[in-house]
Amino acid sequence: MYRRMVGVKVGISTIKRSALYSEELGIDLRRAADGELFKWFLASILFGTRITETIAKNTYWSFERHRLLEPRKILETGWDFLVNPVMREGGYVRYDEKTSTKILRICQTLLAEYGGSLKTLHEKSSDSDDLEARVMQFYGVGPVTMNIFLRELRPFWRKSNPEPLPVVKELAKKYGINLDQYDRKGLTFSRIEAGLSRLRKTGKNPSIP
Repeated sequence: MYRRMVGVKVGISTIKRSALYSEELGIDLRRAADGELFKWFLASILFGTRITETIAKNTYWSFERHRLLEPRKILETGWDFLVNPVMREGGYVRYDEKTSTKILRICQTLLAEYGGSLKTLHEKSSDSDDLEARVMQFYGVGPVTMNIFLRELRPFWRKSNPEPLPVVKELAKKYGINLDQYDRKGLTFSRIEAGLSRLRKTGKNPSIP
């Protein structure tokens, strides 16, 4: 079964096999290890900012090159180094100072409230709603960033089950994909979300993956 959109022919089976964004960055969420979880949280924060996907990915890889993939190391490095070279190497020309401040404050909260462990955050959450609320309590983290972070964790975190973003629902409808027929906690559902997100039109939030 195929659908055409913006002049592109896309197979539904191809969408169902889409790589997760975390996989594209080399992050293994199946392990559910704190190190991998923080990497994905950091990437999700970048994806949720008003920048392109390319800059978000390049900036994540800049953090990786500088070995800044732990909250304590990021705090020890400090604001100046995050702005330049980390953000600049990623391609930031705007929001670099604001995003650096956001990441530092998030790291501070993660260490203060959860000992630096996102697994602890999940364990302390009473249910999926509480989990989403706790994620959005971090400075500058809104519904979109929360969704980006938690949607790829659905198959691996028991309490992770965010509602798909409106843009994903709209694209599913245009492609004739009935999201209700798939297990929301299954890996296939997450792959469909990732595949549809890559096919969206560029709009007011071009960075939303």
